[in-house]
Amino acid sequence: MSEEGYVHGYTEREAARLSDQANTLAELLHHDTQYPPGSKVLEAGCGVGSQTIFLAPNSPSAHFTSVDVSPESLAQAKKAVATREITNVMFKVDNVYELSFPDNSFDHVFVCFVLEHLAEPVRALKSLQRVLRPGGTITVIEGDHGSFYSYPETPESRKAVQCLIDLQAQLGGNSLIGRQLYPLLIEAGFTDVQVSPRMVYVDSSRPALVEGFSKQTFIAMTEGVREPALANGMISEEAWEKGIRDLYRATEEDGTFCYTFFKAKGINRQ
Repeated sequence: MSEEGYVHGYTEREAARLSDQANTLAELLHHDTQYPPGSKVLEAGCGVGSQTIFLAPNSPSAHFTSVDVSPESLAQAKKAVATREITNVMFKVDNVYELSFPDNSFDHVFVCFVLEHLAEPVRALKSLQRVLRPGGTITVIEGDHGSFYSYPETPESRKAVQCLIDLQAQLGGNSLIGRQLYPLLIEAGFTDVQVSPRMVYVDSSRPALVEGFSKQTFIAMTEGVREPALANGMISEEAWEKGIRDLYRATEEDGTFCYTFFKAKGINRQ
């Protein structure tokens, strides 16, 4: 992560939400990410280690360096890794825009849910490219809040989600960035870019996803911006409360949720 504002905040509730999200989406997002033995992998913007605890065990003979700008987040990440007895990760405080590593330090780079929070994503990608050896790969995973829809859906539920999108934009981020991964990676100079959409579809026949994604990930994320949305006059309190109720309504027996993540991979040909 960089020093830009993080729209979701750094509360214990947010750390729990990130954990719930990672647990729910691990198979969908990470099942096809493995690195060869001996590989040196940089995980940029690791936060509290929510992705690290799945990424590193998938490649137990690779060597991971996980960096984040927040020492507090890294302390939680270290604890999460130690609790699971994961031994192939080292942590370092670093800024994705100004990485302290020499050129060509890593065989692979992994970035998950980071670019959406950056005002200059191409600058960050070029910084990552500098520390990636020629022929090395970069993997980027991002969501796209504009891909969300539900049934039932109301103007108020859509407006509540739009508050999240607009607040992130005000902070210099882009919660619609998933759809832009291909052109961003191309602009940064990566080649052979391939993007794989990863759709999450939820109905009552999938109770684990109802709890883990619809409630504990997406609605929790939306609920987290209540105070700034109201303070900025983006929505009335009455409309906000109805919008959140309507989102929960879509988690009931006859409701559905749908959301798309995007996973991109490119090669450093420089």
